[in-house]
Amino acid sequence: MKKEIKIQNKPVKKYRSGCVEGCIWVNKKITDDGEIEFKSASISRSYKKDDEWHSDVINLRRLDIPKLQMVLHKLQEELFLSEEGKEEAEEND
Repeated sequence: MKKEIKIQNKPVKKYRSGCVEGCIWVNKKITDDGEIEFKSASISRSYKKDDEWHSDVINLRRLDIPKLQMVLHKLQEELFLSEEGKEEAEEND
């Protein structure tokens, strides 16, 4: 039976736009066969509720990013390009 130990560290790169932050992580996983190194990403959104800061985090693997881009693009189209989305944006501005 293989024993796995996951070691976490600090992000190697951070990108921020307002309350949204993206980070690149280099992860190491130690198995019976030796140490394996791989990269992953995380997206977080910070917000303040009841005078306390909170953060929602999504951890992503490399192959999740194109899928996330496609979903975000469709959301953007719906929110900014559809007539219904334009009307809603005007009401909230």
